[in-house]
Amino acid sequence: MSPSRDSSAIDQVLQAAVDAGAVPSVAAIAADRNGVIYEGAAGPRAAGSDDPLTVDTHFRIMSMTKMVATTAALQQVEKGAIDLDAPIADYCPEFADVQVLDGWDGDTPRLRAPKSQATVRQLVTHTSGLGYWFWSEDLMKWEAATSTPNVLSGANVIFTAPLLADPGTAYVYGINTDWLGKVVEAAAGTTLDVVIKDGITGPLGMTETAFQLNEGWKDSLTPVHVKGEDGRWVDSGIELNQTPEYFAGGHGLYSTPRDYIKFQQALLGGGELGGVRILQQATVDQAFTNQIGDLDFPPAIPTADPTATHEFNAGPGYKWGLGLLLNTQDVPGMRRAYSGAWAGLANTHFWVDPTTGICGSIYSNFLPFVPPEALELYANYERALYASL
Repeated sequence: MSPSRDSSAIDQVLQAAVDAGAVPSVAAIAADRNGVIYEGAAGPRAAGSDDPLTVDTHFRIMSMTKMVATTAALQQVEKGAIDLDAPIADYCPEFADVQVLDGWDGDTPRLRAPKSQATVRQLVTHTSGLGYWFWSEDLMKWEAATSTPNVLSGANVIFTAPLLADPGTAYVYGINTDWLGKVVEAAAGTTLDVVIKDGITGPLGMTETAFQLNEGWKDSLTPVHVKGEDGRWVDSGIELNQTPEYFAGGHGLYSTPRDYIKFQQALLGGGELGGVRILQQATVDQAFTNQIGDLDFPPAIPTADPTATHEFNAGPGYKWGLGLLLNTQDVPGMRRAYSGAWAGLANTHFWVDPTTGICGSIYSNFLPFVPPEALELYANYERALYASL
């Protein structure tokens, strides 16, 4: 914070959540268009250790990867290499084999052809029909019936998963951005990790962000925590596949709060940070504009896997832009209307508020996703940050 701003109230919000056991530890950071305005952390890097969590700790940012991969796709759009309204199969012919899960004959999935061809834009907006197991009982059942692992396996077999709805008929959050990564690779002629490094993380100086752990990062990585039977936080031992068969545009990146804020600042700056432009202003404007028309982001999404996530209750009035969740109304004392945001399954969250000129994020690594006490922390952090401005 600048000398004229008091960060103690924000620090207290973070520490109180750790003391109450709402999170195992937490780091938070915020910036305006001129630079970082808040950094803070509370709790240990690993439960039971004396090593403190910091804004330089490495986290699995999971679905916060999605906006980075979406930006890589939008860069290819600006180059004329991707047409958002073209069928996905134009870039990935194997997508033509993906069918709609239309019910069950006992334990046998009943599949049919989709009523229209899904487009690249529908991948960006999660309207292709592709889902995730943790928010779909049908997909959980399909994975069990076909012995197909979930997307965290890092195996290419996940791309055989069916659609849960016909393209363009519903917002269904799912493996769209993993498919989008495949589209980017086809358009760019190289792998997604190279595209992102050359086009985004390299130019922005995000040296602590990558798909695979550097050897030197292992000592600064926080574990994925879960609560043991005694209610105390413990290391779950969960880790992402370090030799995946594909680079997961939907969830694969590791980063630090201090590194990822650079990407947020670039979005806040209309695609530019420190003289480096990663997207055109007009493209960024579209990202912060409703791209799903009369469809809505579901106000409540029940869990299909309580070990992975709680029910997600966004509430009414949310839309989706290009890779971003958009609130269509001001949130009192917090972000303004048409801020762009998203989160990661292991409980990392970010937002970018172009109206106020603020971007912020808050990080922990634990499961399940979005327990009420953690959501309360995120709101308290954001409220305290805006109150300090």
